[in-house]
Amino acid sequence: MTLSSGSGLILPAFCRGPVILRALVLAQAVAIVLAFAPGAAEDPWLHLGFVSLFVQWIMLTTSAALCLLRKPLNQLPALRLGVAVMAILLLVTTSVSLVAHLLLAQSVWLVPLSRTQFLLQNLLLALIIGLMAIQFFMLHIERQQRIIAQSRAELVALQARIQPHFLFNSLNTVAELTQQDPDAAEQALLDLASLFRAALYAGDNSTLVQEIQLAKQYLALEQWRLGSRLQTQWQLPDAIPQVNMPALIIQPLLENAVCHGIEPLAHGGTIYIQLQIHRYSCTLLIINPSSGAQSKGHGIALENIRQRLALQFEDTARLSSAIVDGQFRLKLQLPLSQVSA
Repeated sequence: MTLSSGSGLILPAFCRGPVILRALVLAQAVAIVLAFAPGAAEDPWLHLGFVSLFVQWIMLTTSAALCLLRKPLNQLPALRLGVAVMAILLLVTTSVSLVAHLLLAQSVWLVPLSRTQFLLQNLLLALIIGLMAIQFFMLHIERQQRIIAQSRAELVALQARIQPHFLFNSLNTVAELTQQDPDAAEQALLDLASLFRAALYAGDNSTLVQEIQLAKQYLALEQWRLGSRLQTQWQLPDAIPQVNMPALIIQPLLENAVCHGIEPLAHGGTIYIQLQIHRYSCTLLIINPSSGAQSKGHGIALENIRQRLALQFEDTARLSSAIVDGQFRLKLQLPLSQVSA
């Protein structure tokens, strides 16, 4: 669930397994209540079988329709979005009810009500359940908006702690370069400007290409400061996918790698950055020497980045870390479904 320019919220991805599973559980709970309600049927277990099949067909068909129409629906204002979702639910309920009545009327196990009564009863139930679902959805959106506000506040606080330290180091580096290599000093200032311009828009979206370019500019600045103590090895594919992602995700990871992995070591070390492209996702690996204190140093940054990834990608993006053979390994996995136009 993320923010949108149209309605201020977007529908969940009904094509995804976790969302479909939650919808199946909710639909089955409704079927159980209807089947075992007082006076529902003489044989509640037989009635449960018919009701479950009926409710699940409505749920699956509605989910498929919302999945196919997700993009145009997300462009609607909030009120029209709710009306459109309810209209789809009622239309699906009408279609499934008419088919179910035709089949049940020929069944020797269950004799339904008249077609009009059967249809009106199901539409009334669908309306009530749909309104309850929309209300729950709005409460969930309000909670997500509070989380977004909290995450942005934590991001601002994190930047306030990191920027002075990095700024002073970079300015000292530029001051030294002006005496030795004016052209390099100019390039360092341009890289520094790009980094702080990105920091001003840290709450916005970026792309994987832009994030990698920003990471290279950051490491170039640190290379001037640390000299031969900092070595970097990049392994990038020829074509980097234009994946949408939150801004300032990769640079803080590399900053922690430098500050907690390279600087504490007398002889420095090498940071390995590798991007792997898979069919449905891409994986960025960052490997650097472990100084022993890096796990603590990464704590705040990693948690903040995980929250920002969860707000945009829910559970389809992952950030994990581990110490393997004396090296600190970070693995950032992003879905390829969110590609910029």
